[in-house]
Amino acid sequence: MSDLKAVKVGDVMERQIKTISGLASVQQAIDVMKEYRVRSLVVERRDEDDEYGVIGVSDIAREVIAKNRSAERVSVYEIMSKPVMTIPEDMRIRYAVRLLVRFQISRAIVVDQNRTPIGVATLRDFVYIYASDGLQHA
Repeated sequence: MSDLKAVKVGDVMERQIKTISGLASVQQAIDVMKEYRVRSLVVERRDEDDEYGVIGVSDIAREVIAKNRSAERVSVYEIMSKPVMTIPEDMRIRYAVRLLVRFQISRAIVVDQNRTPIGVATLRDFVYIYASDGLQHA
């Protein structure tokens, strides 16, 4: 089981990552989510000094639907979460789990060495791999 201790975030992350501009409408975000069957989108940075954002279905439900706002008139930047947690692809999953739990979040954007988003890691994915691959000792 010693080889399981080296399981990295990049080994179990969801590689399907979709992005959207902060200037897009929430309706456009919904359309992209539906088309690609994803629950969240990474909001692109405006420049190199900016941080990534995320918009998810819960943001849309809470800030648009529950408040009876128009999805066509609300921009992604108005309701997105920013900044968001990013974690390196080579981080061990046990440390990634500790980090997400400490900050009470369920997902983080996985970035490569250039800080480019390459995936999304979720507590759900970590729990599933823990249970299915015998990582209880990792």
